[in-house]
Amino acid sequence: MIDWTTQNVLVVGAGISGIAAAKNTRNLGANVTLSDSKLGSEINYDLDELKALGVNLALGNQDDSLLEGVTLIIVSPAVPLKAPLIQSATEKNIKVISEIEFAYSLAKSPMLAVTGTNGKTTTTTLLGEMMKKSSKFAKVGVGGNIGVPLSDEALRVGEGGIIVAEISSYQLEASNEFRPHAAAILNVTPDHVVRHGSLDVYRRTKEKIFARQGAEDFVVLNYDDPATREMADRAHSAVCFFSRKEALDEGAFLDEDGNLVISWRGEKKAIINKSELLIKGDHNIENALAASAMAYLAGASVEEISSVLRDFKGVEHRIEPVRMVDGVMYYNDSKATNTDSAIKALESFPGNKIVLIAGGDDKMTDLTNFMKLVKKNCAKLILVGDAAARFKEAALANEFPAQNIREAGYSMEKAVAIARSLAKPGQVVLLSPACASFDMFTDFEERGKVFKNIVNGMN
Repeated sequence: MIDWTTQNVLVVGAGISGIAAAKNTRNLGANVTLSDSKLGSEINYDLDELKALGVNLALGNQDDSLLEGVTLIIVSPAVPLKAPLIQSATEKNIKVISEIEFAYSLAKSPMLAVTGTNGKTTTTTLLGEMMKKSSKFAKVGVGGNIGVPLSDEALRVGEGGIIVAEISSYQLEASNEFRPHAAAILNVTPDHVVRHGSLDVYRRTKEKIFARQGAEDFVVLNYDDPATREMADRAHSAVCFFSRKEALDEGAFLDEDGNLVISWRGEKKAIINKSELLIKGDHNIENALAASAMAYLAGASVEEISSVLRDFKGVEHRIEPVRMVDGVMYYNDSKATNTDSAIKALESFPGNKIVLIAGGDDKMTDLTNFMKLVKKNCAKLILVGDAAARFKEAALANEFPAQNIREAGYSMEKAVAIARSLAKPGQVVLLSPACASFDMFTDFEERGKVFKNIVNGMN
């Protein structure tokens, strides 16, 4: 147990989780400094509460003088471990942890943690609703990469509850003691390779979510994804697979009649038929299976699980219907920050009827499969942001007609205006960028909200 009153804590990164870590460590009695390479005028969050609590602010230039007297660093997800200040801290043997590691140290209730390249938010949200439906827990927290600081939720829930966490590879980078009671890895496809250096490092970072588990814990893995299936060989916890394609002797799966089924330790129960799901697409069947497996292992009943699945309408920014305008439906899929996620959205609208808005902060992943599907399912392609030139080149290389490509620079308003001028009744306008948002927006949430505001403001 840490005596926080003896700690000099440096929190690096003034984002949502960094601000929460600074506030909570200060409330626990630590001497706290919050540092960010941005100046105060460039930070989008109110820091007045931290000032009132006595948190020191060190904004702008970050040099090694910040490390004097520091006993612990809590690093925000956006700050890589290879950042010069963090590398200097490591060389000086100053302990560096993530905000989720900090949250885990505070938690008095078990955690259920979800990671994967795609599907994290939908699965986490579903699982959170299932836990809230369950009569087993006094309080339920939902936090992490989903937009709510996990340390806030750990403190709020206290004892006798359960905490559901969406966990990104960025958060796992500086996590070594984190041990959720149940963990899920939904899939692993190329993403964040620029940050992590290689796909293998990215995969190993994901595996940290179950690395500290023991025999009494559970890890839920996607049987249909070879990269996650073989992770079972390195798990020390009980492995529960889920599969959309195979009937499993043990695990969660889709049977030949379209039923989502859980089979575990001698009991086999049908949960719901896929036709009853309000969220459509094969990827959402996988998300539902993973959430159901996690909830069942945590103690929720099949009845509680099925009730949530019948009512769940999806999450904001993920193939989210916005509005019908002149016979054209507009969809916000801003959460598609990589090609695999965007591919799932494109597959939801077959028939060459998509007017697609794509592009943004380029992750430099291979575009071949994405552009093949663009050619098959998209009538028009509108490109924005830093990635526009490379996306156009890839589209042309995959024989998408040049006359059907438009560029809108760094303006979402222009992109939507072009889409409106091109889309015909019966078609859909889909924002599914296949890119991060940082070249134009603070995050994918802001991008999606701007898109929705523009669409909802059209006459």
